[in-house]
Amino acid sequence: MDSHSTYEPKNGAARWLESRLPVLGLVHSSFIAFPTPRNLNYWWNFGAILTFMLAVQIITGIVLAMHYTPNAALALDSTESIMRDVNYGWLLRYLHANGASLFFFAVYIHIFRGMFYGSYKAPREVLWIIGVLIFLVMMATAFMGYVLPWGQMSFWAATVITNLFSAIPIVGTTVTTWLWGGFSVDNATLNRFFSLHYLLPFVIAGLVMLHIWALHVPGNGNPTGVNVKSKDDTVPFHPYYTIKDVFGLSVFLILFAWIVFYIPNFLGHPDNYVAADPLKTPAHIVPEWYFLPFYAILRSIPNKLLGVIALFGSIAILLFLPWLDTSRIRSAVYRPIYRQFFWIFVIVTIGLGYLGSQPPEGIYVIIGRILTVYYFLHFLVILPVIGIVEKPKPLPASISEAVLAKNGHAPAVAGAK
Repeated sequence: MDSHSTYEPKNGAARWLESRLPVLGLVHSSFIAFPTPRNLNYWWNFGAILTFMLAVQIITGIVLAMHYTPNAALALDSTESIMRDVNYGWLLRYLHANGASLFFFAVYIHIFRGMFYGSYKAPREVLWIIGVLIFLVMMATAFMGYVLPWGQMSFWAATVITNLFSAIPIVGTTVTTWLWGGFSVDNATLNRFFSLHYLLPFVIAGLVMLHIWALHVPGNGNPTGVNVKSKDDTVPFHPYYTIKDVFGLSVFLILFAWIVFYIPNFLGHPDNYVAADPLKTPAHIVPEWYFLPFYAILRSIPNKLLGVIALFGSIAILLFLPWLDTSRIRSAVYRPIYRQFFWIFVIVTIGLGYLGSQPPEGIYVIIGRILTVYYFLHFLVILPVIGIVEKPKPLPASISEAVLAKNGHAPAVAGAK
């Protein structure tokens, strides 16, 4: 997709800078004049929302780190001190803690949108893979951040999750000891997690830049899955999509503000306001909600090593999605069978999330195993088979024709793929 900059500096200082460091032209070509499919809907707003939320997390995290004490004996007290003694410390902490939840909420919608509209298909495989890597680093960052208050849930979550690495043959014990910084979860563990939690958001920021770069090579996908064929199929990113992104972000921020100011502890766990006690195990160890589907997969398998493999495999399998889906049609709008199985997969993922919040006993274990099996079957069996046997609906000849047909001006025409 041609996104060559037409930027012309208007004054001498801008011309001087542009001749030596063409950053203004880069911004203009990437975020102003960039040709964007004219039929993007509001599900495409979540890229801008995620970028904004990453900035919020980094800024609030840096300020919180100035007041936090990464010491096992002082961490919880320093957290409470931030809430009570630091000017607007309560706001910073609630923005950061709830921001993580809203960050994951937006990224799950972003992932499901990509799966529905086939955003992982050629030539966007690298774009998708970088996105999955961002998701993996986000999960690592969030887990380490959850440990930092050093309450009961923080301590035992760190104990349970780091113990998983001991299941790795031969090197498992060595890796676990290295993560702990000793022979148990203690002060050295907290220091390591604090250091990594501070560092990894900047790794995410770097990956996001690569993600945007990879996006600008083939250009945006779109709800029809049809490639851009002419200038009539696109509009400049600004002002059309900047306005749309601002509106979507504003709606999202209303939700964010409501949670922060009215129910700031709704997504947390009361046990995490109790000081960590290695001698007192909570009755039910529950991670943050955004880990629950994968936690359910881990618990559904009785063998520790196989459970760990399934846990990491449930995320790693997303990397291979561009090749597991054998259909030549991108968008589920034109794939009637796949569309039904997509929504079943969404329900299964939500179901796993619910099961992850329940005690691992009785019927919850049985249903968890059934949904875990279906989760992997979706990628390894259902997607490849559907791509072979499914008869898709006719595609529109172009994006502009699909837009006109939707508005009742012209019928869609079969043809382009």
